[in-house]
Amino acid sequence: MKFGDLARKWLHVIPLFAAILAHSAVPQASVAQEAGTAPPPVESSAVAAEADAQSPNVADPNAAPADAAEASVVDPAPGADAAGYTPLGPEWIKGAPEDGALTFQEQYSQDGDFALWMHDAILLPIITVICLLVLALLLWVVVKYNRRANPVPSKTSHNTVIEVIWTAVPVLLLVAIAIPSITLLARQYDSPPKDAVTVKATGYQWYWGYTYPDNGGFEVISNMLDEGEAIARGEPAQLGADNRMVVPAGEPIRIQVTGADVIHSFGIPSLWFKIDAVPGRINERMLFIKEPGIYYGQCMELCGARHAYMPIAIEAVPRPQFEAWVRSQGGTLPGEEEASAAPAAAPLQEPESSVEGAPGAGAPPTDDTAPAATGDEA
Repeated sequence: MKFGDLARKWLHVIPLFAAILAHSAVPQASVAQEAGTAPPPVESSAVAAEADAQSPNVADPNAAPADAAEASVVDPAPGADAAGYTPLGPEWIKGAPEDGALTFQEQYSQDGDFALWMHDAILLPIITVICLLVLALLLWVVVKYNRRANPVPSKTSHNTVIEVIWTAVPVLLLVAIAIPSITLLARQYDSPPKDAVTVKATGYQWYWGYTYPDNGGFEVISNMLDEGEAIARGEPAQLGADNRMVVPAGEPIRIQVTGADVIHSFGIPSLWFKIDAVPGRINERMLFIKEPGIYYGQCMELCGARHAYMPIAIEAVPRPQFEAWVRSQGGTLPGEEEASAAPAAAPLQEPESSVEGAPGAGAPPTDDTAPAATGDEA
């Protein structure tokens, strides 16, 4: 069968494929816009955010410990002393999806800077050149070697120069890609120093628990905020959490990850960090956040019916603010004795999947949390 006859035979199928692709892209775009856009905060939260920005203990590396523990101007996290640490306001959100973005999120870790440079400076140029070269060769063959322009086909079977070129060039390209790739892999698995702050992230169905073994062993339970509450706080819907994982900025952090029931995955795109949470196993990696801010991620392993509703919210602050937050949670700092009046560390939470009615898990998603699922929105 001639190529033209074959093309005409299947030409009528192309519009059908295009319609199917367009139809499937509509809900995905709406979900991306919903998860990636931070709605404007209401007036009350804007006032609180302005007060936070004026407070000396908000991401101020020079603040004294006493100043770092001044009275909060927003509601403290459950279990925190009302006169303790002040959470960062929505103006400190840095690592979050953006509506209409086409590339990676802006990176706030050293590994992320290297990986983004590798993608933009090495991979994209090589991909672009290869695609253009293949397209040019195809067009050249179509024009020069069609039956009308070349009625007597060439019977050449071998060309030593061409075979050497198309063998050597791909090898050189793979070597050029392999060197930074291996470097990036090695950087991602650097061991944290002995004095790094340790945080154990436990994936439950369906929420996260953050344990601080170096600070008394207390655990903070983090559930997704309902959409209305997230909007009131000025945070992105389906990414905001009632309790964030608070860590010091500008220093290495030892992240240990495990799963309490099924396999989860702890991933923060703006920090170039992703590690699986496997039941019965501790996986460990070093995390380094360059500057204070709020960074969002999600569970990146399909873990059950409410997989989409267990976001990760990380709050990176200078060391004085981190120490004030630890004390507000009833924890201790290395080298100091636990005060007798300090509340005892909360016991580790049992996953609801193994103990019926165990505390910790938030309420199931409501219509406000996932409006697209009800058919009210496109």
